Amino acid sequence: MFELLTTAEMAEADRRTIAGGLAGIELMENAGRAVADAIAARHPPGQHVAIVAGPGNNGGDGFVAARILAERGYRVRTLFVGDPNRLKGDAAVAAQGWRGPSAAAAPAGLTSAEVVVDALFGAGLDRPVEGLARAMIEATNTASCVYAVDLPSGINGTTGAVMGVAVNATETVTFFRRKIGHALLPGRLHCGKVRVADIGIAAKVLDHVAPSVWINTPELWLKRFSPPRIDGHKYARGHAVVVSGGLASTGAARLAARAALRAGAGLVTIATPREALAVNAAASLAVMVRPVDGADELAEFLNDRRRNVVVLGPGGGMGRPMRELVLAALAGERA
Repeated sequence: MFELLTTAEMAEADRRTIAGGLAGIELMENAGRAVADAIAARHPPGQHVAIVAGPGNNGGDGFVAARILAERGYRVRTLFVGDPNRLKGDAAVAAQGWRGPSAAAAPAGLTSAEVVVDALFGAGLDRPVEGLARAMIEATNTASCVYAVDLPSGINGTTGAVMGVAVNATETVTFFRRKIGHALLPGRLHCGKVRVADIGIAAKVLDHVAPSVWINTPELWLKRFSPPRIDGHKYARGHAVVVSGGLASTGAARLAARAALRAGAGLVTIATPREALAVNAAASLAVMVRPVDGADELAEFLNDRRRNVVVLGPGGGMGRPMRELVLAALAGERA
């Protein structure tokens, strides 16, 4: 599960799932149960849980979690931000299913809670948080243990931006796939541990959603790198050229060259200024070294089309010489 979804992509995944026959209220039930399960995994029954619920589907998830936790022996109270009479759709159904203690939201309502559940806003928040909602987020942040539903309230799910103020969660329970806001700063700093729950959305829906952002981990690339063939040739796995910085700036290029080898490149050459040739040669046992000074020599070196990958930048600075090297590489269609 390496995909990172925008809020629009997640909404499309929900829509397609519901259109395929799974009711929205069932998705909400599954989401609320996932939140309750996360709390039950760390906290014994009998603890006081306060759930701050908002007027949308995020709040609906919170009401479901409230009902399930109460059934399991927790002392639960919901604090609603907004007018409960304006609830609609699945969120209204979930709220009607909660028969326990409930009150209008007020910061003082969180003072005795051992666990606070943030079910105020979901990942789709796109405006600054103000008024009572802001006060509830600030009060939530004084709690010692906070579970966020989907995404900490106040974080933009697509950009990770803080919309004025945001919940600092101990743990975030999200659904189907992580959102971009879980991964980007500053949003990721507010999420705590992120738990991804299966709520009944099939993975095949991603074929239609077509996400374009992924979590960059080694596992993401495993299927893209074929193992070496016994009858293979080194040029069949590419020849990477890493352009080094000057005498005092060779380390980054050497690390990049090592990374290229570990990724499976058949050949790796460090193109180095002559002043740094000895340093790069002495420290690069499995890598070839070629003296290259300036853009013209780099362009000539890249005329061999077997040198089909260029790494530019490590230790090279940001001045005119680097600009000329980049243009030379682009002209050779290797960058």
